[in-house]
Amino acid sequence: MDPVNLTYYAVVCGGLAAYAPNLRNLAVRTVVGLGLGGLSAMMLPVVHFFLGF
Repeated sequence: MDPVNLTYYAVVCGGLAAYAPNLRNLAVRTVVGLGLGGLSAMMLPVVHFFLGF
């Protein structure tokens, strides 16, 4: 996985999570978003493989 793509997904998901109203603390929302974005970016090649792309 390209580190630029990994960083991109982490930043985008972190930014979106910052606006999520379910968690009260902005820092917690941002960290959760960054983690989920990074995880989704790492899983993307696996998904592409199983879908045959």
